Amino acid sequence: MAGRLFGTDGVRGVAGEFLTAGLALALGRAATRRTGAGRPQVLVIRDTRESGEMLQAAVAAGVSSAGGDALLGGVLPTPAAPLLIRRYGFDLAVVLSASHNPYQDNGIKFFAADGYKLSDETEVAIERELELTDDTPIGRVRTLRGAAEDYLRELHTRFGELDLGGVDVLLDCANGATHHVAPEIFRRLGAKVTVTAAKPDGRNINAGCGSTHMRALAERVVAGSHALGFAFDGDGDRVLAVDRRGEVVDGDELLALVVLHMRDRGRLEGNGVVVTVMTNYGFHAAMEREGVSVASTSVGDRYVLEELRARGWVLGGEQSGHIIEMGFNRTGDGIASALLTLEALAGRDLGERDAMHKLPQRLVNVPVRDREALGRAPEVEDAIRSAALQLAGRGRVLVRPSGTEPLVRVMVEAPTEQEAADVCERLVGLVRRELG
Repeated sequence: MAGRLFGTDGVRGVAGEFLTAGLALALGRAATRRTGAGRPQVLVIRDTRESGEMLQAAVAAGVSSAGGDALLGGVLPTPAAPLLIRRYGFDLAVVLSASHNPYQDNGIKFFAADGYKLSDETEVAIERELELTDDTPIGRVRTLRGAAEDYLRELHTRFGELDLGGVDVLLDCANGATHHVAPEIFRRLGAKVTVTAAKPDGRNINAGCGSTHMRALAERVVAGSHALGFAFDGDGDRVLAVDRRGEVVDGDELLALVVLHMRDRGRLEGNGVVVTVMTNYGFHAAMEREGVSVASTSVGDRYVLEELRARGWVLGGEQSGHIIEMGFNRTGDGIASALLTLEALAGRDLGERDAMHKLPQRLVNVPVRDREALGRAPEVEDAIRSAALQLAGRGRVLVRPSGTEPLVRVMVEAPTEQEAADVCERLVGLVRRELG
């Protein structure tokens, strides 16, 4: 178990190969020990992939072997974890999910007693404790009954004044953790709900559906004359939308709508929003026009959350559809974000949105021998600076190494599709020649 197990969002890998029952047990035990509680109360929830029950049993065994009580909440979206921590005062929550990955993968992520994901320092400490054992008293494993209803109650409390009567919405639940709770809360708020990808079989999670496969949802929205559609990912912490014309509305556009809505209602603490370096230039231009401050972080919702906490702001998000409203939850919540979008629209048509003008974007992943060599390639750096000057005030260039793969990501945003394509092609060719 040597080496760094935790990535940017917990421990993730192929279930039964990298992520074994033994590793899950050891992580459950070590994380429970790290709580410091006398008899830790630990929530365990999962998504719908077939390895979830095995890993749930292993984690629960680890919790009880560390003297804690494992409370099994069943299949629930990731964002239910911090809300249930707050409701019950749990010492720790464990979420078993690989988010938008295929069913063969699974993951383990932890939320601390304050509802936030564990710090890097705590994750390192857990890894150091994996091999430790002692004579800790044995805890119990129990089912937490009514966990889904508790999550729905939290959503209804927050959005109870949102009247969705007459709203015709299509929901793509990715055959994942939202398949029951998402349609239920929309119906309770009065919407006319049609559901797709809501029959999980353990292997169809994210398979041609959900927020990483939007084409089918777009076609169904148009064919069924729905007002709009929302697509969640496998664990329900992100959402993307489709308007009545079948156009995909990404996290940048959804966040822009929400920013102005919260600003106009005096709920945008600090008059600022946190985004990542991938956020569209059009978002920045819109926020500058509206007098809203923008802070940018590295890609990853954990970095958005860290910046929100550091600044005392309440709203942030990513182009991929993670939106964090700190006033409700301490992680991205796809269902809440969809409802927040409808709250911001206040009965208006998503197809007539005007919060921002999205610039055409080209993104190409270039295979390279050594992704770190990007910082040692002066010709590439000169070309990036030249392209950035060419687009100054009109668009932007972002060239960065992948954090996990031998790739360099080249992204260009420009006023027209043609200019974005031309600049991107020029930079991609140079990166291939110099680093490929």
